[in-house]
Amino acid sequence: MPIRNHMEKIIIIDFGSQVTKLIARRVRELGVFSEILTIKDIKKIKDYKQIKGIILSGGPSTVTKIEYSNIPKDIYFKKIPILGICYGLQLIAKEFQGSIGSFKKKREFGRAKLFQKKRSLLTKDLFNKKYKSVWMSHQDAVTKLPKGFKIVASTKESKLTIIEDQERKIYGVQFHPEVTHTENGNIIFKNFLFSICKIKKKWKINSEKNRLINDIKKIVKNDKVICALSGGVDSSVVALLINKAIKKNLICIMVDTGLMRKNEFKSSYNIFKKKYKLNVRLINASKLYFNKLRNIQDPEKKRKIIGNLFIKIFEKEAYKFKNIKFLAQGTLYPDIIESRSATGSITSKIKSHHNVGGLPKKMNLKLIEPLKEFFKDEVRILGKSLGLVNSIRNKHPFPGPGLAIRIIGKVTPQKTKILQDADHIFVSELVKHNLYNKIWQAYAGLLPMKTVGVMGDSRTYEYTCLLRAVISEDGMTADYFNFPKDFLDEISNKIVNGVPGINRVVYDITSKPPSTIELE
Repeated sequence: MPIRNHMEKIIIIDFGSQVTKLIARRVRELGVFSEILTIKDIKKIKDYKQIKGIILSGGPSTVTKIEYSNIPKDIYFKKIPILGICYGLQLIAKEFQGSIGSFKKKREFGRAKLFQKKRSLLTKDLFNKKYKSVWMSHQDAVTKLPKGFKIVASTKESKLTIIEDQERKIYGVQFHPEVTHTENGNIIFKNFLFSICKIKKKWKINSEKNRLINDIKKIVKNDKVICALSGGVDSSVVALLINKAIKKNLICIMVDTGLMRKNEFKSSYNIFKKKYKLNVRLINASKLYFNKLRNIQDPEKKRKIIGNLFIKIFEKEAYKFKNIKFLAQGTLYPDIIESRSATGSITSKIKSHHNVGGLPKKMNLKLIEPLKEFFKDEVRILGKSLGLVNSIRNKHPFPGPGLAIRIIGKVTPQKTKILQDADHIFVSELVKHNLYNKIWQAYAGLLPMKTVGVMGDSRTYEYTCLLRAVISEDGMTADYFNFPKDFLDEISNKIVNGVPGINRVVYDITSKPPSTIELE
């Protein structure tokens, strides 16, 4: 169910960047409605009255080739403000007779120092010191200034990092202001929206609740819906939304895969059954999941197996009822972009999510995914407006495939039990030390190798536990959480002493990118 809205908006044209959705998120954060479109979508637009600005995303293509992705040329001359980011900047330069070169030796990946060359509406209040730290990801660069444009800012390697044509209101930046790695990148969007596009703040996430409920009513009508309820914030918000829309025609299914956190399954079931009076059915499928995953090591195969089994169980349950036509899931924006492009662009695939890329091509149930255009923090706000309890609303993200992708290599009941115990200790200590709510996501993982240890003067040969904790705004980019040494000492000691099967604990200090948050 895509967002439908006829108010003034900013459109973002997706050229395949892995962080295109972050641009939409930044615009929404500032109270402005945004839509992400492909080039095909743009060609279908006949009325541009409600479009107050256009943002061209980055992407993996290059304009140095004979054929490259571009927007219809007439859009550049519609007097609608345009902001090009990375590949978007290079498109603008190409269109207005600038030059673009490929520099493999001088490519910029990661942080770079940005220096101001002239004042601009786009960079107002950005340069409050000598330079700004910005995040680059390119090996092509503009080498000749396009006609009618001026230089606004430069880095050491890219002279034309920010350019502008103030008269035509066309701007381009080589770096990515949408990622948190760019210092005060949000100022770029704020200036573009309000100083250049002159658009007003009219969009609020809370106002989406009633629209979503009405959309569900229109789609479902008198049919019944099965909702995949895991107890996480996403599926919980979906269940409450659908319950408000169709009430008696909602059947929530909680599948015990055996791959959930310790004690979490029973706790969640009691909340939904007793507090929210939802029609919840329990299915114990742990033996089935472990059998299907036996000897499977490849992470993509794990996800596919879990996704296919997930659907089969729900279709089997649907046969027990009349008029079941829909399966509801808590799919989010990041799930979509990492599995496939949400808009049909050329975004490269990182991994399959069990509820997106892991689903079989043919299903007897139609999918309902009310949250697939929202980010995690937006879903939490929706959850609050629906009365979702804090213990679920503020819960860290948990992957659909569960602990199967936090156990590197083969998944067994024994390994799962070891990991559940270690993860329980880790999360409990985070809560105890008031660290849980300062962290976006934290978990324990089990590495496939065993190492030698010494306990009570005896040799041990047991698994290594990996701890992961990151800070993030949306899960698209993340940095590791910097724990005090005393905490790491304490947690390592408690896990090694409290979990038979583990004799070594390591802490992951890798950011995203280059890694992902989950191990598989």
